[in-house]
Amino acid sequence: MKAEARWFKALADETRLQIIWLLLQAEELCVCDIMAVLGISQSKASRHLRYLYNVGWVQDRREGLWMYYRLAPQGRWEGLLLPALRTLLAELPEAQKLRQRLADWLKAKKKAEAAEGSEAGCSACAFNSL
Repeated sequence: MKAEARWFKALADETRLQIIWLLLQAEELCVCDIMAVLGISQSKASRHLRYLYNVGWVQDRREGLWMYYRLAPQGRWEGLLLPALRTLLAELPEAQKLRQRLADWLKAKKKAEAAEGSEAGCSACAFNSL
């Protein structure tokens, strides 16, 4: 039961729970997206993402200088827990605010990338958060 305990321990931290919620809203997010929406530093975001990665909640992918994260393919535990988390968290006002902040951030990011003509990576890492 050690592995299962680690899965639940990962959910016991508010920042990690928020990150999972954000990843439930989008197929994939750059670390800068998570930083901007949650208003946290790169080191804090990376530390929590690495924890989630080590436990098996997320997968990562590097594209140039940028790291992108997505929820890991669903196994038995994820298949049971993620739908329950999605349902439970969706009812919380804080989760609804985070969903809106993510939507606003991604819209601003897309607009900035279009203005710069950037298609090579996450140019949002270079501009300020909302």
